[in-house]
Amino acid sequence: MNKYLKRTLKILGITVGSIVAIVLIFVLVLTIAEYRPDDVEQLELTGSADQKISEGQTFTILSWNIGYGGVGETSDFFMDGGKGVRTQDEDQVKANVQAVIDMVGKEKPDVVFLQEIDRNSTRSWHMDQVETVGNALPNYQGAFAANFKVLFMPFPIPPYGHIDSGIMTLSRYAATKAERIKLPCPFSWPMRLLQLKRCLLVERIPMKDSDKELVLINLHLEAYDDGEGKVEQTRMLKDLMQTERDKGNYVIAGGDFNQSFSSVDTSMYPVQSHDDDVWMCGEMDTSIFNSSWQFCMDTTWPTCRSLDRPYDRNDENFQFFMIDGFIVSDNIKVESMETINEDFVHSDHNPVRITLTIGNE
Repeated sequence: MNKYLKRTLKILGITVGSIVAIVLIFVLVLTIAEYRPDDVEQLELTGSADQKISEGQTFTILSWNIGYGGVGETSDFFMDGGKGVRTQDEDQVKANVQAVIDMVGKEKPDVVFLQEIDRNSTRSWHMDQVETVGNALPNYQGAFAANFKVLFMPFPIPPYGHIDSGIMTLSRYAATKAERIKLPCPFSWPMRLLQLKRCLLVERIPMKDSDKELVLINLHLEAYDDGEGKVEQTRMLKDLMQTERDKGNYVIAGGDFNQSFSSVDTSMYPVQSHDDDVWMCGEMDTSIFNSSWQFCMDTTWPTCRSLDRPYDRNDENFQFFMIDGFIVSDNIKVESMETINEDFVHSDHNPVRITLTIGNE
């Protein structure tokens, strides 16, 4: 073997070894920095709310996955079959978040559930959306629960970068406690390092002249597992809700389930693609719950659109989903349930609104 070949092999060996070492060091850093929340964490309540709620009272909840202001109508997304990483510029992100604030101002809901709201993420230009929304809505008390914290996601190209995101509840009714309840994570190491750590944001609001509580549960369930994670998380949600209902409390869970309810007819939004790279929603088996629960989705408009490509409102075969809604205990009367058709201009989800009356017994 001549000296030139030996030198080439040596350089190649050093290069490969260096790459392997860099990858191992990076995985080690991510492992050390991994977000490891406790099973239950107390959350800070910010802002002020001066209203009280009592039995017989009617109120509204608006829920919206706002897509961190970064997945408006021109967006696709690499995790859902598209190619986009950071698909909205800084001005667009700010405009999309302002649209959320404007929607709340227009609808004037008593409670707001937001999902995919960022605090300091590369994908949303490091905008503190929690602070922005909270400051713009001073008559609401707010709580934030993190569910996606990654030091740096190195893929795709350009890299997804730093992520700090979660779910937020805003209420005109003062809560006595807000908690982050950890949900099962279906991913193992090392894939777990780059995945969401899903949770429930549970707020307890005392009822006026009663020892009962209104228990509000904001959620964003698993999206990218093989199905088992969704089942485990749904069962944990069911058990928590039933425990609260057995106490006589009024219980509402709402948000982005990443699943359609099996008890709701979603045939108007059939599967349009069988490409394995295109994300498809799951189905929640509502039969695992007992008769204490009402499953609410309005199928007049879809609540979510596919992100495998930018939105084309003129394509009759575009993929839509019904995955945002509410589960309500039987001691609450559901007056109405409505999907607000924003036509996916500011997010890949439409907001949903429910009107409820405390007491149905």
